Amino acid sequence: MYKGSCLCGVITFEVVGKLGSADACHCIQCRKWTGHFLPSTEVPRSALSIRGGENLSWYCSSEKARRGFCAQCGASLFFDPLDQKKHNWIGISLGAFDTPTETKLSLHIFVAEKGDYYEIDDGLPQKEH
Repeated sequence: MYKGSCLCGVITFEVVGKLGSADACHCIQCRKWTGHFLPSTEVPRSALSIRGGENLSWYCSSEKARRGFCAQCGASLFFDPLDQKKHNWIGISLGAFDTPTETKLSLHIFVAEKGDYYEIDDGLPQKEH
């Protein structure tokens, strides 16, 4: 089991089972939402339980996804595809986990939109979109 929380602790979550491989999204939306890029992992919806959900706010960032954050401290927590019939997973920001994640980044995505103030030089595969 993996545990995590927002910065102020009013939202906590647990994930049962192993975490999937992680990716780092460099799209403009993720950069603006987090202040940099977003490293996250996808888990089955059924594996995630959230406490303090009344403090969770959702922003519909596109026709395809919404982003969950703490209404108190603003911590970026969840990336949720809106087509739940097609996507039985939810993305969780790796920085929100309190315990070791036992996962590693495996891929960089949307690198065509990355910021000009950093380089990606860790040798991992990169996808333009």
